Amino acid sequence: MAVRGQLIRFALVGVVNTGTYYACYLVLLTWLPYVAAHVVAFALSMTGSFFLNSRFTYRTRPTWRKFLLFPLTNAANFTITTSGVYLLVDVLHLSSRYAPLIAAAAAIPITFVVSRTIMLRPDRTDPAPEPVAPAPARIEG
Repeated sequence: MAVRGQLIRFALVGVVNTGTYYACYLVLLTWLPYVAAHVVAFALSMTGSFFLNSRFTYRTRPTWRKFLLFPLTNAANFTITTSGVYLLVDVLHLSSRYAPLIAAAAAIPITFVVSRTIMLRPDRTDPAPEPVAPAPARIEG
């Protein structure tokens, strides 16, 4: 599968994920305080993102191991965007209004690499291929 196609699908899943988060957040906000609504909406959207990336982006089987490692993609994204916003605003003196958008765009390739590594890594539970016995020596006469 071509990496470029995966990157495009990854970005599309990101758009869907953002929309899912925001819709869930707005609905939950009617019943929950904003922080609780944010946490629940974030967890729901991240779960949806895992399954969409698993099936649509990487076309791989979702497993518990991948599911438990998947939050690392969000940690990578958070670290990169936070560092990026600081660099853009405090060091390069860009507007704080647009810095998060630029930092988020810059984080996509790195987050993609982390996500791809997690999602395409073989599971340890998959049986290892059996060793192939060497062919018997031929006796020529």
